[in-house]
Amino acid sequence: MATSPNTMNLSDKTVDVLKQLARLNIDSAKGFEEVSDALGDGYVSEVCNQLAVEREQQARELSEYVQWSGEEPVTDGSYLAALHRAWLKCREFLSGNDPYAILKEAEYGEDQIKQAYLEAVDQTAGTAVHPLVLRQYTAVKMAHDRVRDMRDARKS
Repeated sequence: MATSPNTMNLSDKTVDVLKQLARLNIDSAKGFEEVSDALGDGYVSEVCNQLAVEREQQARELSEYVQWSGEEPVTDGSYLAALHRAWLKCREFLSGNDPYAILKEAEYGEDQIKQAYLEAVDQTAGTAVHPLVLRQYTAVKMAHDRVRDMRDARKS
């Protein structure tokens, strides 16, 4: 991270954006872990595990900036995401572990985080964290497209 704590002067609004993104990354990591578990071994499971690790790293990076700003970093995901993961488990059971159905739900989650990052890119313009948010948005968009492509490859 190029910026030091001494040069950080983030507004409360920017810190709130970083907290939201950190929470979404935590949720996404947990979601990818569950998708990987549901699909078992194989290429898609491996990709999901890699994406979970990537999202955990992104949450840590965001949390560093939050902490540097004198705020408590986010350590847990949201209740809504936990509810979505519960729905995913239910759908997985009902669909008989259909990879397409599971990846469809994962792609829905990716739509949510991609949109949040797109908004955050605008909201953080001109701040010290903008390059970080922009870099992470690029990674999120690439992951979204990868999940979408894996989903579409399993369409019946």
